[in-house]
Amino acid sequence: MENLQRKNLFYREEAIKNTKRVLIKVGTRLLTDISRIPKLMEQIYNLKKKGYQVILVSSGAVGIGMRVLNLTKRPSQLSKVQALASIGQGKLMKQYEKAAQCFGFHTGQLLLTMTGVSDRGRHLNMLNCLNSLLEMNVLPIVNENDSVSVKELTFGDNDQLAVLVSAMTRCDTTIFLTTVDGLRRIENSKLKDRIPYITELTTEIKEMAMGTDDTQNSIGGMESKLKAAEISMTTGNYLFIADGKNFNTIDKIFNIEDTGTLFIPQRKNKMPSRKSWLSFFSKVNGQVFIDDGAVKAVTERGKSLLPSGIISIKGEFKRGDTVEIISAGSRKRVAKGLINYDSSKASKLCGLNSSKIKVVLGYNGDDELIHRDNLVLG
Repeated sequence: MENLQRKNLFYREEAIKNTKRVLIKVGTRLLTDISRIPKLMEQIYNLKKKGYQVILVSSGAVGIGMRVLNLTKRPSQLSKVQALASIGQGKLMKQYEKAAQCFGFHTGQLLLTMTGVSDRGRHLNMLNCLNSLLEMNVLPIVNENDSVSVKELTFGDNDQLAVLVSAMTRCDTTIFLTTVDGLRRIENSKLKDRIPYITELTTEIKEMAMGTDDTQNSIGGMESKLKAAEISMTTGNYLFIADGKNFNTIDKIFNIEDTGTLFIPQRKNKMPSRKSWLSFFSKVNGQVFIDDGAVKAVTERGKSLLPSGIISIKGEFKRGDTVEIISAGSRKRVAKGLINYDSSKASKLCGLNSSKIKVVLGYNGDDELIHRDNLVLG
């Protein structure tokens, strides 16, 4: 037990020591009473005063829309959810701005769609806007644009949105404020003690996931949060799941108190921004099937993908598009990458040595079909 406590303290100290930019995600049920918003803004002000850069991902627009129309159950029809988001979003931002002004700063809203950030150009524009807000000491408040998003093109829920924005903006720590005090052990279908930290998301831990949100008012739950934690750990960010019924939890986390569950990143250095975008945002436009030798070169030796390892091409794509790299033997995806040739030219290069590229295409092209710097495994 003493060893567990020492490790817990060490991991928490490391998380806060290495944090300069933090993303805070607040769940829908914590904002059903909008009178609590000033307390949240006070906590964010305290962080800003200490020199931390803060990004807020806020649910609540649909919930506020439900309150305006006196609805007790979240509708299942997409158009009605979109309408509720449209009603509630402006009212929510008005409350945030009013509370923020009391502490001497302003807020700026960013409404995202998956299609918007899947495009590399728009992705970078959004990122530049968010960074500019931080430079101007403005609190960026991010939400999915529920009033126009459709099911096939959403982030899934704001848990997924939060960790993706955290990765995209190279945050050091993400805090999920929810209605529970972290992940708890389960024995005989009963909740037991809180797990203070997690270094690996084992099958046993994933099986402990239980819904924590009332689906009549929101979407998500602990299962969703563990999926988000897996992304966070992969990209190199710390993530806390903690009780937000009292927003003082934020102070407790930064004072290294034992609260919530801390998820430890699996890598020392954060995943580069381009590779984060490639892993989680980019839209796949085609497939490249490769032989066993190329699979080993890419997955085990960290090599670029050369034309000689290509067996076949599927789909139509242009230079710079994202394609899946598929093992021709197992038919499983081994990587994704940005391709240096359009589909018609790539098809002509299948199986060729790079020295033959000029002969086939009539000009000196890239030796690599996909350079290792523009490639992510998995």
